Amino acid sequence: MALIEVKVPDIGDFDEVTVIEVMVKVGDTVKAEQSLITVESDKASMEIPCSQAGVVKEIKVALGGKVKQGSLVLLLESSSASSPSGQAGSPPPQPSPVPVEGSKVSAAPVAAAAPVAAAPAASGPVEVRVPDIGDFKDVTVIEMLVKVGDTIKLEQGLITVESDKASMEIPSSMAGVVKELKVKLGDKVNIGDLVAILEGSAPAAASAAPASAPAAAPAAAPVAAVASAPAAPAAAVPAHAPGAAPIGLPHASPSVRKFARELGVPLNEVKGTGLKGRITDSDIQYFTRSVMSGAVQTLAAAAQAKPASGGDGAALGLIPWPKVDFAKFGPIERKDLSRIKKISGANLLRNAIMIPAVTNHDDCDITDLEAFRVSTNKENEKNPSAAKVTMLAFLIKACVAALKKFPEFNSSLDGDALVYKNYWHIGFAADTPNGLMVPVIKDADKKGIFQISQEMGELAKKARDGKLSPAEMSGATFTISSLGGIGGRYFTPIINAPEVAILGVCRSTIEPKWDGKAFQPRLTLPLSLTWDHRVIDGAAAARFNVYLGQILGDFRRVLL
Repeated sequence: MALIEVKVPDIGDFDEVTVIEVMVKVGDTVKAEQSLITVESDKASMEIPCSQAGVVKEIKVALGGKVKQGSLVLLLESSSASSPSGQAGSPPPQPSPVPVEGSKVSAAPVAAAAPVAAAPAASGPVEVRVPDIGDFKDVTVIEMLVKVGDTIKLEQGLITVESDKASMEIPSSMAGVVKELKVKLGDKVNIGDLVAILEGSAPAAASAAPASAPAAAPAAAPVAAVASAPAAPAAAVPAHAPGAAPIGLPHASPSVRKFARELGVPLNEVKGTGLKGRITDSDIQYFTRSVMSGAVQTLAAAAQAKPASGGDGAALGLIPWPKVDFAKFGPIERKDLSRIKKISGANLLRNAIMIPAVTNHDDCDITDLEAFRVSTNKENEKNPSAAKVTMLAFLIKACVAALKKFPEFNSSLDGDALVYKNYWHIGFAADTPNGLMVPVIKDADKKGIFQISQEMGELAKKARDGKLSPAEMSGATFTISSLGGIGGRYFTPIINAPEVAILGVCRSTIEPKWDGKAFQPRLTLPLSLTWDHRVIDGAAAARFNVYLGQILGDFRRVLL
């Protein structure tokens, strides 16, 4: 058995690139040209392929490490005695990896094109074509980075194209104003295809005509192998929202992108846990299992059935978001969204779109409970250490009792399975100067009203001060959103995924209730229960609300 050293091949004019992903482990059987690691420079990320098949015996690089051409990646055990790579330290000429993640073609290591003299200054309309991007054919346009009327700079990205192994930006060969775009999302382009017509007078960059260079030959083998494989059906439709040029593509390697396309996962909704926030295979799997619960595949299929034509939300077949110059109507002031609103906004949008939510509105009589709450606080007025009891504390205890009686409300979807939780952590929405936050009362079933009230006060103060830790906002099985201190009658709260229900509460009011003989003034609390129809049906939701109202009407039922 021969021990082979696999080293970093010629990756172009790059030095000391960072290892951002290790794609194999010791003991793995790898094929020739299978990707081993992903490296990244300030302009591109690329996968380093294996020179031959074998079994990984030792990995010589680590995440975050720096490598360059000739650096040892791993030791491979191979039974091929006649392999040209059999001599340690003498790997055969290997194909250059393909640049990805917005790499500029002028610096791409795909093909070492011969130097080209600068073209004379251009004036009037100028055609910008796809330059030499290596041995690629029919690559798909997955993102439009400019629009008609934009003023662009030399080497600024115009479109993003993607093959099975790489995604890259096509830069402009000159500066100017975009007069016409000749491609659209989903189009297939090749070297020399017309991308845009510009009007400007900047000197043109290197010629866009294909250049024949000997260094381009090694890249033919891996690309040809990829081209012979069946193309992924989702390649023609971006998995992310096009038009989001300012933030660029999601941070993921070509292999992860391919995996996401196969599962129908929109990468822009996946939070990366890898180096520099990079999305990994594990992130795709976790997202598919616990967040989307299979529903995202339905949206992806709908997008594939109707190819998008561009604009915000085009991947879902939506019309572009309106862009309005508000200043022409009157004075305006712009303020950035707070960090909390930016984070919560994306989650709320996902939950509102992905969850088939239904809301039941109901009223319950809390006259006696409110009288008990007031008398309890009066008894403890002389005790400065005693926490002031709020109605929300009683609501939390009442919800725990209802969740125990109707356990599907305390569950979460995990693919085609339902996970029932045998713990009761109740989140409550807290209004803060920076936006809505949801602290969580852990093990609310094991705590009394006074302890819950005290914890709520402490957590609410931390929320207002911006000192809540992630642990104090995670793990909720059910959430209560209370507007009681503000007003209103009913509302439709958005479910906090992966929970399956949320209770909205508004301000209680005195209303006349017929007791059989006369109308009596009773304190009525409005309830708004929103639930996930994939898990809960209407009858169960109605029973939950009725039972919750019975507990709040006679709190002794908590003991039953």
